[in-house]
Amino acid sequence: MSENAKNTVIQLADAKIYQDKSPVLENVNIEIEKGQFVYLVGKTGSGKSSLMKTLYAELPLKEGTGTVAGFDLHKLKKKEIPFLRRTTGIIFQDFQLLMDRSVRDNLIFVMKATGWTNRNDMKNRIDEVLEKVNLTDKRSEMPHRLSGGEQQRVAIARAMINEPAIILADEPTGNLDPETSENIIHLLSDISMSGTAVLMATHDAALMEKFKSKTLVCKNGKVELN
Repeated sequence: MSENAKNTVIQLADAKIYQDKSPVLENVNIEIEKGQFVYLVGKTGSGKSSLMKTLYAELPLKEGTGTVAGFDLHKLKKKEIPFLRRTTGIIFQDFQLLMDRSVRDNLIFVMKATGWTNRNDMKNRIDEVLEKVNLTDKRSEMPHRLSGGEQQRVAIARAMINEPAIILADEPTGNLDPETSENIIHLLSDISMSGTAVLMATHDAALMEKFKSKTLVCKNGKVELN
């Protein structure tokens, strides 16, 4: 295996992306390597979310080839999907935290669901990720007592729990004010520089202008590198 192949965490070749039974993107060719920060942009309905969902196996890859963190999307069996998602951190616009439990217990829920059993290991990892997102003093807080930016940082900590090869961030700043959005971009950028690739879907042109990076554009049923 070449060094370049070892560093590739996402690869799609001649892929056709479907939403239900309708193709929304075709002839998709993407390669994202370890530690890259990449924007994914396009108008509403252009196929951004369908592409994201294909990458974390919410939607099947029916045509073409694709790998994410070494998993073959075309041949992926249902029982393998949880293992793919352990290597893929996912961040949503609306945070999707469990509002009936503390920050720490939100993280414990994910850890138990992905195979963690040793309490001491769990505590140490929770301390590590909360320190990275600067929330060590919020571990016992309930999500509704946190600001939007703090809730999104909890969501980022949750995505980092299993030291993923890639983070897929779907409009992570969509519900945040400009200053908080910049803080989230800085955090995701720091994560990418530590070796975890980040693919971020966004509509925020001002943010992209300020923090320039490689950009994939969904347009007219295609994905183009801008």
